[in-house]
Amino acid sequence: MLVLTRKVNESIIIGDDIKITVVEVKGEQVKLGISAPKRVSVHREEVYLEIQKENRKAVEAGVGIDELNAMWTKKTK
Repeated sequence: MLVLTRKVNESIIIGDDIKITVVEVKGEQVKLGISAPKRVSVHREEVYLEIQKENRKAVEAGVGIDELNAMWTKKTK
């Protein structure tokens, strides 16, 4: 793991198109701003892990793409 020290308003760059900026530091909490192309998913770790868990459950359940589309359409109405 690479560990970097940054101050408020300082940034790090990942690759050519991802920029992470320290927006605020308050006590033990750090607020980060992330600029990335729309094609790059950005999630908090706990959200990412939950998405992965749900994806595994869907695969194990054998839900087909047609069923997923129907479920998605129902939720977005």
